[in-house]
Amino acid sequence: MSRAKQGGPTSRAKRRGPTSRAKRGGPRSKTLIGLWLAAPYGVYLVIVYAVPIIQGIRISVLDYVYAAPGASVPQPFVGLKNYREALSDPLLRRSFLNIGEFLVINVPLTVILGMTLAAVLAKLTRMKAFFRSAFFVPYVTASIAVIGVWYFLFSQSGLINHVLGSAAPNPSWLVNSHLAMVVIALEVTWKQLGFYVLLYLAGVLLIPDSLYEAASIDGAGVVRQFRAITVPALRNITILVTTLALIVGANLFTEPYLLTGGGGPNGATMSPALLIYQDGVEQGKPGVGAAIGILLTLFVLLVAGLGAGARRLAQSREGV
Repeated sequence: MSRAKQGGPTSRAKRRGPTSRAKRGGPRSKTLIGLWLAAPYGVYLVIVYAVPIIQGIRISVLDYVYAAPGASVPQPFVGLKNYREALSDPLLRRSFLNIGEFLVINVPLTVILGMTLAAVLAKLTRMKAFFRSAFFVPYVTASIAVIGVWYFLFSQSGLINHVLGSAAPNPSWLVNSHLAMVVIALEVTWKQLGFYVLLYLAGVLLIPDSLYEAASIDGAGVVRQFRAITVPALRNITILVTTLALIVGANLFTEPYLLTGGGGPNGATMSPALLIYQDGVEQGKPGVGAAIGILLTLFVLLVAGLGAGARRLAQSREGV
């Protein structure tokens, strides 16, 4: 009895001790494991994003000069001079207006087509894999190959003008200051659409079929079901797609550089990213190019912040 009384509680405490310590240390251990797993990606973000941004800020406030490695070249501090020079350039203001025109065309088309195609693909009973792959192929195709196809279609002697004949615009699409950015917006929408369709498709597949069945019993047609069920259910994904499309569009570079010969005609397709390249590399003004890059980064952060705020607002309303 004495050994039982003496050893019973002690043995039970010994058995409970490691378990209770494991329970107390569980969340902390999970946090440490999560930090270790996220560390490589954190290092990647620092190297690929943080370091270039810090370097860009540094160059933007210096009279920076390209020099050979190891060479000592005076690079005096000039403060906001590069920013004033960049903001006084009418081509910079024109480039942001061009991006605004591009986004007005690209973003609504991306949202409407992406959501509609995803809803259609979710209802297919045959050849699902084929159509999903077909929409995704342009996204993974090299930009130079896609641009070559669109140049073949919309150049002065291209297929579109050949089909339209006398109804073709004059001047032609890519040298027309009113139509060149429209063509670029359509090309980018077509190329990127497959990625956004997959995002929407993932959301559509999560909508319970019972909702559509109930709506069908109540007499709602396909269009009514799409407006009353699909669109509201995909609100958060729509905010995500809109934010991503805005960020990608703000960094437009490849299409105007290759399709219109570097922002032509007369700057009608110039973008801030392309202007960074022209000022910083072609004209040898890295300080001004870096200043434009920082301004563009602030613009993208503002867009991303607005998108995140809209997403949280939508989630809070759904919670209410």
